[in-house]
Amino acid sequence: MSRKEIIRILLYALTFIASIAVWIYSNHLTKELEEKETLYLTLWSDAVREFENVDLDGNVSLLAYKIIDNNSIPVILMNDNNLLSYRNIDLDTSEMSTEAFLTAKSKEMHSRHEPIMIEYKRGKYDILFYDDSKTLKQLKIYPFIQLVVSVMIIVLLIVAVRNTTKADQNKILVGMSKETAHQLGTPISSLLAWIEILKAENYNPELTLEVEKDIKRLEKITDRFSRIGNKPELKYENICPVLTNSVNYLKSRTSKNVNYIMDIPREEILVMLNISLFEWVIENLCKNAVDAMQGKGVLTIVLSQTDKNISIEISDTGKGIPKRNFKKVFRPGFSTKKHGWGLGLSLAQRIINDYHKGKIFVKSSQIN
Repeated sequence: MSRKEIIRILLYALTFIASIAVWIYSNHLTKELEEKETLYLTLWSDAVREFENVDLDGNVSLLAYKIIDNNSIPVILMNDNNLLSYRNIDLDTSEMSTEAFLTAKSKEMHSRHEPIMIEYKRGKYDILFYDDSKTLKQLKIYPFIQLVVSVMIIVLLIVAVRNTTKADQNKILVGMSKETAHQLGTPISSLLAWIEILKAENYNPELTLEVEKDIKRLEKITDRFSRIGNKPELKYENICPVLTNSVNYLKSRTSKNVNYIMDIPREEILVMLNISLFEWVIENLCKNAVDAMQGKGVLTIVLSQTDKNISIEISDTGKGIPKRNFKKVFRPGFSTKKHGWGLGLSLAQRIINDYHKGKIFVKSSQIN
């Protein structure tokens, strides 16, 4: 594991731990406030009881203040199912009377909190039903909002890091592709001049023709590299002959020990295609397959069509890919070859996914 990956994992872990810590602390504050509200209501009920028993000629101002002072906690005071008083409740009497609404509300409160019994005479009680204040209700929701926001931040952080990495990789790919095209330009021009000299001297026309084909191929490859980073032009093309020609070119230039099996329909199958870039993908996959078989084995290319999709399956009898590397093989720089650059499959994925809006993936593989 690289140093960057370790730092990234630590960053994710610290963000997650901080989010959980905030959530736990918010829950702790919510419980504290709930306990304080319950204690406040207990004191409030004591005040009500004392007020009921106090001598009217005595000083009742403090007790009255304690009773009236509650301006946040919803309460309903009842006696033998008779409504005595209520506070801090938004009445909705459109479908029922005030008393019926408050009776229903008291049952709802009872389901959430055990009511407080206020003994005003021996064996006689008033019942105080109560609910959480608006502040407490909002505070109870807050930890979950905090958790959702934290998860969103972590997800955005992961996406941002991945997009940044992908953008950097794309810049490297485009830069290397264009530089490769630039570097190939000079020797290709020189080789074309030599071909003209060989033709003028009538030197082995058959051999000269084959060399000329390969130089033309080099020109096409240079053109492909120069197109990376630019939006390619797509046209409706019959994919069958394009695929056949691409495979046949490779077939004539690989070992005779590689047996090519092609299952390509004869009917026309039109696809929005950039022929030059598409051929590059096929060549890249086939060359990888030949390398995996070490120049000996069976290479199978199957083109099939359904109502919505066209698929090309390329399989070989090579050494196989471990399942853990199914996605890694498309990452820039990933290669199992000793001197591989790890760019071929990454470019192939860019051509298929980004340019042709298709999908390329390892469908299945078995070691050896």
